Amino acid sequence: MTTVHEESMAGAEWGGGSDVMNAFEALMWRVEDASPVRSTCVGVELLDGTPVWSEFEEVHRRLSRLIPRLRQRVVSPPMGLAPPRWAEDPNFDLHYHVRRTRLPDGGGWPALLAAAEKAAMRGFDRARPPWEAVLYEGMPDGKSAYVLKLHHSISDGLGIMKLLSYLHPPAGRTTPLGPEAGPRPEKVMTPLEALRAHAVDGVRSTPDVLRKAGGTAFKALANPPGSVRSSLRYTSSLKRVLSPPDAEPSPLLANRSTNWRFAALDVDFLALRAAAKAVGGSINDAYLAALLGGYRLYHEAMGVPPQPVPIAIPMSLRSADEAHGGNEIASARLAAPMDIVDPAKRMLAIGDLVRRARAEPAMNNLSVIAPAIARLPSGVIAQIAGGMTKANDLQASNVPGPRVDVFLAGVRVERLYGYAPLPGCPAMITLATHGGVGCVGVNYDSASFTNPGEFLRCLVAGFDEVLRVGGDNAPPTVAR
Repeated sequence: MTTVHEESMAGAEWGGGSDVMNAFEALMWRVEDASPVRSTCVGVELLDGTPVWSEFEEVHRRLSRLIPRLRQRVVSPPMGLAPPRWAEDPNFDLHYHVRRTRLPDGGGWPALLAAAEKAAMRGFDRARPPWEAVLYEGMPDGKSAYVLKLHHSISDGLGIMKLLSYLHPPAGRTTPLGPEAGPRPEKVMTPLEALRAHAVDGVRSTPDVLRKAGGTAFKALANPPGSVRSSLRYTSSLKRVLSPPDAEPSPLLANRSTNWRFAALDVDFLALRAAAKAVGGSINDAYLAALLGGYRLYHEAMGVPPQPVPIAIPMSLRSADEAHGGNEIASARLAAPMDIVDPAKRMLAIGDLVRRARAEPAMNNLSVIAPAIARLPSGVIAQIAGGMTKANDLQASNVPGPRVDVFLAGVRVERLYGYAPLPGCPAMITLATHGGVGCVGVNYDSASFTNPGEFLRCLVAGFDEVLRVGGDNAPPTVAR
């Protein structure tokens, strides 16, 4: 049985052990310097009641003590000469980060999602730790909602779910309490200090780098043919994964803006799993096939013939058990079979594409290209990153969530929707499992989907197609 002390230690380690952003995180942070792109993640939760405000504040006070990253701000060295670093905010004030407000009478889900959209589109105060938590009172039937907003550079989806596990203990438990914050730092880290720290780190790491290089060279000398074959295999794989998918972006979704819109769907998780099992596929196969079915139906409804479309799928490089702060993800870009009408065949087709992508030796291509891009001027980063992401018609993520009842300040969490950033593509859709419900958070560009009501209707129908492969199951519902 895990003790509170062990949980506290795990929480302290959640930041990933490094105060230096990796290249991918630096890209997400720096691209905002020269473009309106936002790398903001938002979680929207429906609570079965309204927490006592003092208890709600106390939970977040405990969380900020348990996880030091939440008390740290980002310091960027001048001119992008080194990666941004995390440093303690000498003026950290929980009062700024944790707030409450009340929705208009009768506003319900439309008002809540509109508020969450606007929060997501607003940038962070870069002088403070990049996260905010808001309690929205006034949901129907005495319920409330919780909206957590944080910058993607803090963590990927699995890490955020781990963070939420500290915030949302099961029944009978409380959020662990970390150590008291130490005294305010005597010396505040400045951009020049961050650059100096990078130089010091470089000197200290030189022996390890040389030792690793020597080990690699020894292995190559011990087996020259094997090393050559491995290099050629990786080079060939890298060429494949960096090449654009063999599919043209849809003309129907060609328009882009910086305007995000949120929607929420509830899917029977067991029914989705039954559909996947019926064809020998995975939950992810069924999920992606449902989204592609929705895309196909929307194209048909708008009078545009469906064709294969380019999509991107984030892939975790770790398991849920290994999740902590930071980002350890790869990205697969696929020519997805939107035009396959039969949902069973569509599941098999997309599943095969995903498995082949996972098997690529160069799947972790971000670790190869991100370091070079992250050192470029912010304007150039914005152009390169924007060109890559705008070429996708869909990004879709699947994140396992809690399978048991969890609570926030003593109030049960009924639903948990994740809204990942919309990096220039028409839609970013996230499936977060919560108990027996698949909570689907839809973040879409209002310029790309000019008939949002029809788009949501088609998404529901796309899931319905897939669910019926597993039996006579009810279609998803839209949170209204």
